[in-house]
Amino acid sequence: MEKTYNIYSINGPVITIKGKTDLSMMEMVYVGEEKLAGEVILIDNDKTTIQVYEETAGLRAGEPIYATGSPLTITLGPGLMSNIYDGIERPLAMIKQQSGAFIKKGSLIPGLDEQKEWDVTVTAQVGDKLSGGQIYAHCPETSAITHFCILSPEFSGEVVEVKPSGKYRVNDTVLKLKDNKGIIHDITLCQKWPIRIPRPVKERMSSDKPLITGQRILDTLFPVAKGGAAAIPGGFGTGKTMTQHQLAKWCDADIIIYVGCGERGNEMTQVLQEFGELIDPKTGKPMTERTILIANTSNMPVAAREASIYTGVTLAEYYRDMGYHTAMMADSSSRWAEALREISGRLEEMPADEGFPAYLPSRLSDFYERAGYMNTLCDKEGSITLIGAVSPQGGDFSEPVTQNTKRFTRCFWALDKSLAYARHYPAINWTESYSEYLNSLAPWYTENVSPKFMRHRDRIASILQKESDLMEIVKLIGSDVLPDDQKLILEIARVIRVGFLQQNAFHDIDTYVPLDKQYKMIRIILYLYKQCSKIIEQQIPISQIKALGLFDKAVQLKYQIPNDDYSGFDAFKEEIDAALTKFNIA
Repeated sequence: MEKTYNIYSINGPVITIKGKTDLSMMEMVYVGEEKLAGEVILIDNDKTTIQVYEETAGLRAGEPIYATGSPLTITLGPGLMSNIYDGIERPLAMIKQQSGAFIKKGSLIPGLDEQKEWDVTVTAQVGDKLSGGQIYAHCPETSAITHFCILSPEFSGEVVEVKPSGKYRVNDTVLKLKDNKGIIHDITLCQKWPIRIPRPVKERMSSDKPLITGQRILDTLFPVAKGGAAAIPGGFGTGKTMTQHQLAKWCDADIIIYVGCGERGNEMTQVLQEFGELIDPKTGKPMTERTILIANTSNMPVAAREASIYTGVTLAEYYRDMGYHTAMMADSSSRWAEALREISGRLEEMPADEGFPAYLPSRLSDFYERAGYMNTLCDKEGSITLIGAVSPQGGDFSEPVTQNTKRFTRCFWALDKSLAYARHYPAINWTESYSEYLNSLAPWYTENVSPKFMRHRDRIASILQKESDLMEIVKLIGSDVLPDDQKLILEIARVIRVGFLQQNAFHDIDTYVPLDKQYKMIRIILYLYKQCSKIIEQQIPISQIKALGLFDKAVQLKYQIPNDDYSGFDAFKEEIDAALTKFNIA
């Protein structure tokens, strides 16, 4: 510990020190006899303000404040995977062992298990010139993830001593590095990094690969690129958490980081239990082997909630630097913004829209800018895809957090209360949602799925938009007055909505759908539409076409055709042709 100061005033999580200090902005401090973790957030000539990441009940004026001389940092190294942390990287399982079901104040527990031994292979050799971000060792962190020990970006130099490969703990020295000033540094398996500072990369690259999720409405209509940013706004009960669960389980990212930011305790408990039971479809092993969970519930201190998303994205950057593709789910950024608002109010700052601080947009921008597809310092390609849930009060998308999130994300998956109440999941509204990644991803879809994929996708989107326009008329005067060609649009749109966009997360076949199958589904739906349109042109009533039952059979295809055998689509196409022969069209 360095210098000590004394508490002058306490206002919830906001602590002040009277008089001038030698503390610096964003410096980490320990507050009170219990050494509660805190961070300097405001410095004046006559006072210094600190936000505390723990409950301040019981603190008294006059208690000491200990300076550390460094910003709020977290420890990065083997052992992060499969862990459950709070907002400032304290392992909740270890806290439970020490203090029971409730977190004891001042629990200074290291983020990594310092006693566990890892089977380390040291790859650096004496005489090697290492720069920040380069790999010097690796070890199996889980059966699914190899942990590459990368040199902290703060170091560079010549390797002067190397330990042999073998069993090491995270704080054991595996090599010695001499920098250009002649100073020798002990390099261990772990490093520390300040959570509010993005980790450096060699180059930010444009992403032309989608994050494959297996969810049809996302992959086909509103895809997000690897290294992109997406928002999932929706009111209470619209399925934000459920959607993020599906993405975490099925998306083709290597690493999943789930941040429960200000969610209700019972909901977070359910998340933790479900993740513990999930089996990774890629490896057949527990999903937790490539997942890190950060739990900061609504009854935990608000300052730690504000820090939790930075902790999560720093962990994501660390694995990205190893060459992994990471996906981070933030649930929800609205609760994070509310923590900002509460702290801002205690600091007596001038409020902006709906009481949120004026710097809300810049904080959101700083967070979402840390997404990206990167060429890392060790010359590997890695990415961070950020998917932030937004919980606007009453489902009002015009409120500040949703509106500012739209400014900094290029993918918007708007959840609809009426769809959720109608049990249509994912409850993503296809008229309000959008993806700005379509143009950059089109070449990938053309090359890897089909040259006609984007054309068919646009056709599906056009039919849904026409249905939306026609429903305005139907609401006023009913559907009976519509001509048969427009009735056909409504019928095909129903097939698209129920048979394609609606997806059952609990059905073995329907929970995840490969892109090839998604393409064949929209192709057969459009084929049915094309053939039926020819009949309508011959003045044959649509009622006769509906009597064939083809539309209902098209809806059921998603359950009947397995993901590894697409012959059912050809059989259904033959059935369409056979059924239409009596109209002399097939």
